[in-house]
Parts: sequence; C-alpha cells; structure tokens
Amino acid sequence: MLGLPGGITALLFDLDGVLTDTAAVHAKAWKKTFEDEGYPFAKADYDTYVDGKPREDGIRDFLASRDVHPSADEIKRIGDIKNALVQHLIRTDGVEAFAGSIRYLEAATEAGLRRALVSSSHNAAEVLRVTGIDRFIEERVDGAVRESLGLKGKPAPDTFLEGAKLLGVTPEHAVVFEDALSGVAAGRAGGFYTVGVDRVGQREALKAHGADIVVDDLGELL
Repeated sequence: MLGLPGGITALLFDLDGVLTDTAAVHAKAWKKTFEDEGYPFAKADYDTYVDGKPREDGIRDFLASRDVHPSADEIKRIGDIKNALVQHLIRTDGVEAFAGSIRYLEAATEAGLRRALVSSSHNAAEVLRVTGIDRFIEERVDGAVRESLGLKGKPAPDTFLEGAKLLGVTPEHAVVFEDALSGVAAGRAGGFYTVGVDRVGQREALKAHGADIVVDDLGELL
C-alpha cells in the first residue's frame, strides 16, 4: 500500500523538507545567525551539524566543530535569535507544501492509515496551519512537546517512538519519512521502516544513515 511494506498502519512524517519547503527557511536563518556571530556557515555545516536536530543541539554541535563550547545561556541566546528569524521569514516569505506530499497525505488519509507529525521545530503548529496540512495530521510531536516530556532529540529515536505511541502502534507497524541525516538515523534506531526523502542530492548519505529506500518526492510512492 502506497509504496510501503505490508503490515504498515501508521505514518510518521518529519515536517521541514518532507512535507514543506521550510528546510530552506531554516538553512537561511541558521546561516545568517551564525555568520552574524562571526562563524562562516556553509551548506555542508547545515547538513552535518543542525539539520533535523533540536535547536540547542545544533548550536552546540556546530560550535563544537569550531572548538567553541558555549554556556547554556549563550546557546539559548543564539537559539532565540535564530527562532525569531525563522518566524519572521515564515510570515514575510510564506511556506509552501510540496505537491507530491499533499497527494500522499490525501491518499494515506483515504486508505485509513494513521498519521502523525514528528518534528524538532518549535514552529510546526504554525507551519501546519498556514499550509493547510493540519487537516491531515492526527497527532504532533514537535520541539515544544519534546521539551515538555523530556525526550531526547534526533538522532535519538525518542520522538518517533512517542509519535508511534500516540497513534497506538509499535515501530514494526509504522513508517518514518525523513530528509535529514539525523532523522533517518533516528528512524533506524527506533526500529522503523524508514523512507529517506532526498531534496538536496544526498541519496547515498541517507542510505548510509539507515534509509530503507530513498525517493526524491513522496509522490513517487503513489
């Protein structure tokens, strides 16, 4: 069903880069934030250190790669700047949902598959609302939920396991859809069948991090 193995009853979707084109918004915000702090920031830095991770982990990992080890207060300060910039970009530039992802969500809904969003973003609810995707999503585990429950962020599997729990399924009956290397690793660590979504030309890296299959767009699975 829908290009997936038999026995699947639930789908766990990342947001940025899987359902919506907000990964580009986050990359732009990270680049400006870090470079305003005096640290050159390339696309490879985004893919390696921050993509898909909780905000504070991304800051810590990127700066550690520069042999910089900020305090918790400094991490929060930088994270607040980045988040404010993301919110500004969402309001001013808007967010687009991928057409193939909308078709896939429609098909999954019609097929009776359960659906949850699992995202590190603290802005997930707003993005779901402005794109209209919220009508397809039954449960949401986002950055705020992760913090309130004390869950580890990706690449740990905790948030995906929580999403499966909310949908009433075990990992062997759920699929993870992820575009971030850390997210794919989280799906594999949790024992989920994992679909890598390659928007930026990292097919082999997604496979190396644990993707069972890799597609360029969810529409390919229909």
